[in-house]
Amino acid sequence: MKILDSQGRLFGKLSILDLGAVLIILLVAVGIFFFPGASGGSVAQVGGASIKPIEIDAIAIGLKGKNVQDLFKPGDKINVVIRNEPSGEIIIKSVKTIPRTLAVPQPNGSVKALPDPREEESFSRNMMFTLEGKGQLNEKGPVLGKMKVKIGTTLELEGKNYIFNASVIDVRVKE
Repeated sequence: MKILDSQGRLFGKLSILDLGAVLIILLVAVGIFFFPGASGGSVAQVGGASIKPIEIDAIAIGLKGKNVQDLFKPGDKINVVIRNEPSGEIIIKSVKTIPRTLAVPQPNGSVKALPDPREEESFSRNMMFTLEGKGQLNEKGPVLGKMKVKIGTTLELEGKNYIFNASVIDVRVKE
């Protein structure tokens, strides 16, 4: 009996292509279950990271909406996304509306900050948020979810009726 017949079957029963497909499936299964890679843990967990309360001050410039200031209440839990990576829930500790002003030259040559009179700007707000959450502290600084949080980091904040970006202007780690 020949090992390989004219149709490419081993011992007349098993196709070489079928055998190759089964072998590839087995190798993939072994690779997935026995060598899962680095996706199982976050960078922050390496090197003895400890969990600490973190306060973040973030500012949203030109937040558009009809009654934006009414959307945010201290104590509300919101979802945060950092660099397209969901990073859990944080709590709004405080919200402050920053008035929109214009620099207006005065007749005596000085400049005075006056409220912006433009009607279209009545739907635009500058707001500062103090956010509170639990994060990990490693040798490179605080980490929320799997992402480092530093001054200048853009946070995507999502609640029930809104989603917007805010820039981190301060990070404090509580003891």
